[in-house]
Amino acid sequence: MKIITFYLLILLLVLCVGCNGKYSEPNRPNILFIMSDDHAYQAISAYSSRLIKTPNIDRIANEGILFTNACVTNSICAPSRATILTGKHNHINGKIDNRTPFDTTQITFPQLFQKAGYQTAMFGKLHFGNNPKGVDKFMILPGQGNYINPDFITNTGDTTITGYVTDIITDLTIGWLDKKRDPKKPFLMMYLHKAPHRPWWPSPEKFEEFSKKHFPEPQTLFDDYVNRGTAAKTAEMNLLHHMYYSHDMKIRPETIIKMGKVEPEIKENKDHFNGRYARINDLQRSFYDPVLDSISLFFENNWPLMSNKEKMSWKYQRYMQDYLACISSVDENVGRVLDYLDKNGLTENTIVIYTSDQGFYLGEHGWFDKRFIYDESFKTPLMIRWPKEVKASITNDEMVQNLDFAQTFLEAAQIEAPADMQGESLIPLLKGNDEQWSRDAVYYHYYEYPSVHMVKRHYGIVTKEYKLAHFYYDVDEWELYDRKKDQQEMKNVYNDPDYADVVENLKVKLSELRTYYKDSKELDQKYIEKYKTNMK
Repeated sequence: MKIITFYLLILLLVLCVGCNGKYSEPNRPNILFIMSDDHAYQAISAYSSRLIKTPNIDRIANEGILFTNACVTNSICAPSRATILTGKHNHINGKIDNRTPFDTTQITFPQLFQKAGYQTAMFGKLHFGNNPKGVDKFMILPGQGNYINPDFITNTGDTTITGYVTDIITDLTIGWLDKKRDPKKPFLMMYLHKAPHRPWWPSPEKFEEFSKKHFPEPQTLFDDYVNRGTAAKTAEMNLLHHMYYSHDMKIRPETIIKMGKVEPEIKENKDHFNGRYARINDLQRSFYDPVLDSISLFFENNWPLMSNKEKMSWKYQRYMQDYLACISSVDENVGRVLDYLDKNGLTENTIVIYTSDQGFYLGEHGWFDKRFIYDESFKTPLMIRWPKEVKASITNDEMVQNLDFAQTFLEAAQIEAPADMQGESLIPLLKGNDEQWSRDAVYYHYYEYPSVHMVKRHYGIVTKEYKLAHFYYDVDEWELYDRKKDQQEMKNVYNDPDYADVVENLKVKLSELRTYYKDSKELDQKYIEKYKTNMK
């Protein structure tokens, strides 16, 4: 009888421990969340090898799952990060644009991990806020940060580190894993790259290497937007007209002044270039200066003789050389971290996620930047590796969003998600249980207008087959794209009679989604008034 009572007590104790949320540590996975800034899916060879090979990032897809329809709720840096941290749309978490302050009363998923006994760390670019909540150790860039010899905000004060930012963030990440990690606890590591955010300054070695490369042009580089609405025609993100000589192309300001060239905000762009160049030390300058000189010399000798088409093509090449050079460094450094996991027996039960805060235009439609609901900015790379649970080399085309990340991580770590989170856990898809996934459409809303790049406010619904968007504020226009027949989104078929039923059905579903996610015309107007106030 005493023996039976003893075992019953042991069983009761185990049950009570479970009820109190104390999990067996070996069963809880580590989480390594890798996010770059403005990394277009087109610039990852797991999606397309047309522009660049990224063998290390591809490893995550090859050893796990690749999502081909992953997307964001709002294609702009700080709002995307707010959505990821809170698992809520921006009209709920308050971070609708890069200007509006983040609502610091919001619960973020690192707080929940920290409370549940995880070690938490963050290195790299957060973009907003100087004191991330729920993070035991952090070293983050102030705002956008710098590529060369960057400053960092830390738990104990600010510091400057000599070197290239992508290498440094990786050094900090590996250093924490190697020296600071408690092997008795699971960890949540947020490894956040600045690259490849504008203005694109490659490492000294990559700058020289990629300046000699030539890249294929996208089919839509010279798009005239003839079958699109006002928003596409008036956006200010055209390579020829809106990409700056010094700030973006790396032409020395004195060369531009010597030639009598005038570009918008010439003083600001001169200061941007000189401010970044001033950070370079003598050794770094010995690599940068020969390439900078060659760029300026070419510009001085050839620019006046070039047609607009030739100028557009040259600007595209300069853009790709610097942008892809930055990505090459990211890829190499991701490989360093993956190798560390392998060598230290951490691969099997570590969930590795690679993503970007949104997509980016690489000359498609003649553009750079993001913001639109159109695919290149709306879609984002997403691949997840978890050898213990996820089969290798899986591809999935379900409509998933950055809204889903928080709940996915929480479920994987056996932590209860707050009831007010709005995403859906990706765990069923990771484990091959696609039949448990019910979402067939996602909701998108962009707010930052009028502002830089002048992309009009719009919201919309996207399914695997169609995309319906409503542009508002100073226009009232609708656009519909057939994602299967018109993959480059060159023709708005909203007024095509053949799509009348599609429009009617999608408008009903869009209204239902706005209600489901608690968005409304009243909130639209509230944020318009708030934006006007902030702009004063």
